[in-house]
Amino acid sequence: MSKLTLDRILQSQGFGTRKWCGDLVADGEVSIAGQTITDNRVSIETGGLVFMIFGESWAYREHIYIALNKPADFECSRKASHHPGVLTILPEQFTRRDVQPVGRLDNDTTGLLLMSDDGPFIHQQSSPKRHIPKVYVATTHDPVTPELVAKLLSGVKLHDEPAPLAAVTCRMVNSHRIEIVLEQGKYHQVKRMLVAAGNHCVALRRTQIGGLKLDALGLAEGEWCYLDDTQLALLVPA
Repeated sequence: MSKLTLDRILQSQGFGTRKWCGDLVADGEVSIAGQTITDNRVSIETGGLVFMIFGESWAYREHIYIALNKPADFECSRKASHHPGVLTILPEQFTRRDVQPVGRLDNDTTGLLLMSDDGPFIHQQSSPKRHIPKVYVATTHDPVTPELVAKLLSGVKLHDEPAPLAAVTCRMVNSHRIEIVLEQGKYHQVKRMLVAAGNHCVALRRTQIGGLKLDALGLAEGEWCYLDDTQLALLVPA
């Protein structure tokens, strides 16, 4: 718990520079518990703080942890080049808070994407040393066969990789769809593994990270939500 003046609180939440936020307060644009605050000199407890700005309610968050159901044709980059960046889906305040994708999904890959402004969290979730399983469902060009599943489980050799890479688990979903669980997170890994195993990926969706399942979040494509402590705990490997 800490106390901050309101301009510093607004600045920390991504609403602009300290001066700009101070002007918003002075102009009567911010209220707490129904009371308009116009004095920046008052220290306010941040724990559990909810404030109204421009008529919209915001809860103070020291750090932001977000799950996004990423649509296709969005880049997981702060400096997107060929497609819109995933940050354009979120409120603009999050960009000023330095919210970043946790790892990357290809622009044509959909599904569960974590985003945060907490550097240690991003590093921990991205580190291959943590062995966090990620579940993908791939739609294949050719039919899925038992031989394909067996190859992915036993390991396939990829260019520039010193040793074969194997799925943690792998199962056939239907005739042209396969579920594959990976821990490594190599570049284009699912697509490259399918090619190496003799098939080809035509669509890819990430459905789970650790114990956090996209379906349980109830997000349509393009929708996002904050993650609470219980949901964050699901990201910790067993």
